[in-house]
Amino acid sequence: MGKTKIGVVKEGKTPTDKRVPLTPKKCVEALEKFPEMEIVVQSSDVRSFADAEYAELGIPVQQDLHDCDILLGVKEVPIDLLIPNKTYFFFSHTIKKQPQNAGLLRAILDKNITLIDYETLKTPQGQRVVAFGRYAGIVGAYNGMLIYGKKWKLFNLKPAYLCHEMEDMQEEFFKVKLPPVKIAITGGGRVASGAMEVLDKMGIKKVSVFDYLYKQFTEPVYAQLHSGDYNMRPDVEVWDSPDFYTNPHLYKSTFRKFTRVTDLLLACAYWHPNAPKLFTEEEARQPDFRINTIADITCDVNGSIPTTKRSTTIQDPAFDYNPDTGELEPAYSRPENITVMAVDNLPCELPRNASRDFGRHLIDNVFPHLFNGDAEGILERGTIAKDGKLTPRYSYLQEYADSATTGKQKQEVA
Repeated sequence: MGKTKIGVVKEGKTPTDKRVPLTPKKCVEALEKFPEMEIVVQSSDVRSFADAEYAELGIPVQQDLHDCDILLGVKEVPIDLLIPNKTYFFFSHTIKKQPQNAGLLRAILDKNITLIDYETLKTPQGQRVVAFGRYAGIVGAYNGMLIYGKKWKLFNLKPAYLCHEMEDMQEEFFKVKLPPVKIAITGGGRVASGAMEVLDKMGIKKVSVFDYLYKQFTEPVYAQLHSGDYNMRPDVEVWDSPDFYTNPHLYKSTFRKFTRVTDLLLACAYWHPNAPKLFTEEEARQPDFRINTIADITCDVNGSIPTTKRSTTIQDPAFDYNPDTGELEPAYSRPENITVMAVDNLPCELPRNASRDFGRHLIDNVFPHLFNGDAEGILERGTIAKDGKLTPRYSYLQEYADSATTGKQKQEVA
């Protein structure tokens, strides 16, 4: 039996994404760990690892990937670059029926492609096995500090995307000198962990939720807030996490108590559209609403953070929300505004580090299932399309795929 040939595709989406699913060293590690595998890399002048870096480690670089069995990308593969009858892994951004990608899913079905989406690869318990979340948290927290420093003219940090690696970014941490402010981090997953990593390395002290709410400090502090800290179900006294995730529509936000003491909010919690928003625009107008800077790291437009009216770009990461008018204004227009960072592709700012982390997940949590007969069903559960049809789990996308002009609709540039 021949080896399984894996091809790393050149990213074709606009704007360009410099990340890779496998770095040169991770390719070497994967080949050592899985002798049944071959890896080739499609030539690219845009990725953060040059062709030469792969070639130096003996990884073949070629233009044509038609001889590969499995193709790995990061973002959506443009329709005209899809090779029929192959198995693809990438973030397809189709499972929530994202309008701009209906044509992509239609083309995948028409071209008899097996699509496995990284977002749908989960353990039997429903935990995602591969993600860029940690780096979203790292860059998001750093950006939150950057805009806070700029807003109050306290310090100037070099933008993360101008740093070659995370080590360069960490050199900037020493510039962060804060008054005794309070910083709230929402969430308990990879994103929140990444954000806390940054605050810890900046020397900002973590305190309990109780102390955060009721004590005064002479130094900057932060608290990690979980769903139970700022949501409640009026008819139930004891917090029940499974119930919250099953019935988010039955809950009300109690985040108001945090808005009175928080200066900077780092929003890292996954948000369900049926769950309550953290606060309302009306609450943001109240005299005791203290939050003046928000890094919406999850970046749900019109989601958990009502002031996130649009997403922002890496080069222009912030805008101001005027609580009096509800209108958006240029960043740092006036101190009374709430300055919001809402970059929706944060890991792209540190593409080399984020790619290393991602490759680690692939080698540890995905590749074994390619060669053990998918014993835990992880690949099967993550497969959206196969043999020209949607799999039963994703049959709800049929109407969405059919809404696209068959095979001809071009993806909108996201």
